[in-house]
Amino acid sequence: MGRRPKVAASSPTLPKMRPALTPEAREGQMISLAMDLVEQRLRDGTASSQETTHFLKLATEKERTERKLAEKQLELMEAKRQQIQSQARIEELYTNALNAMKRYSGHDDEDEYVDDY
Repeated sequence: MGRRPKVAASSPTLPKMRPALTPEAREGQMISLAMDLVEQRLRDGTASSQETTHFLKLATEKERTERKLAEKQLELMEAKRQQIQSQARIEELYTNALNAMKRYSGHDDEDEYVDDY
């Protein structure tokens, strides 16, 4: 029989997670576990300088401002996308309306009838 690895007395036992169904869910699980681990290290005072610095940077006003700016840029890009789609739809409606008026007034589309002389 093999030996069981030693577990630090201060480390809490983690609840069993059900297997992730998608790669995105698996990534989320791994991020959650990593965050839990770093949180425990910060509480124990054993976190590395890189881990500590990472969370200190997240707490700065500059980081919050950059996050807000990124969110606003995403909103702007989405608004532009919707505007382009709307403009294309309006152009289609105008074209359809003009064609309908031409047919109503008795002017047929010249492209519809091709005479083979």
